Amino acid sequence: MPRYTDRHAASGVRDALPGLETWPSQYPADYEIVITIPEFTSICPKTGLPDFATLTVTYVPDRRCVELKSLKEYVNAYRGLGIFNENVVNRVLADLVRALEPRRMAVRGVFTPRGGIQATVEARFPRTEPPHPTSSVRGPRRRSPEPSSRRSGSGGRPKAR
Repeated sequence: MPRYTDRHAASGVRDALPGLETWPSQYPADYEIVITIPEFTSICPKTGLPDFATLTVTYVPDRRCVELKSLKEYVNAYRGLGIFNENVVNRVLADLVRALEPRRMAVRGVFTPRGGIQATVEARFPRTEPPHPTSSVRGPRRRSPEPSSRRSGSGGRPKAR
C-alpha cells in the first residue's frame, strides 16, 4: 500500500473556492504588480497538519487586475483545504490566469520549514514547453505546418512577403 495515494495527490485541486473579482486596467503599456501574502495557510492532506507560507504573485496585466479583497477571501479559503504545497502554487496560478488573462504571471510559495525541510515552489505563465527527453537522439524537431501560438524572435508578427 503506497504511503501517498492518488487521492492525496489530487486533494484540493478541484475543490470549490470563492471567485476572484477583477477590474479593468487603465494602462495599455506593460507594468508589473507584485502581491505578497505573508500569512498563507493550508492543510497537508496526508498528515492534517497546517502548512504556512508566504505567497508572492507577480504579474503584468493585460486588460484586468485582481481585486484585492476577493483575492484575500480566495486565499483564506485555503485555511481548511487539504492540498500539497506544489498544488497550492499551481492552482493559484491557474485560477488567477483564468480570471485575469495576464500577459505574464508567476506565483511563488515559500513554505515554512517542517521537520527541517523548507520548500519553495514557483510556477509561471505562460508555461514553457519542456525539452523532449530524447530530442538530442532524434535530432531537431520538425516544424508543424500550422502557425505556432508561441512568439518568435520577431515578436510573434508574421514575416512580410
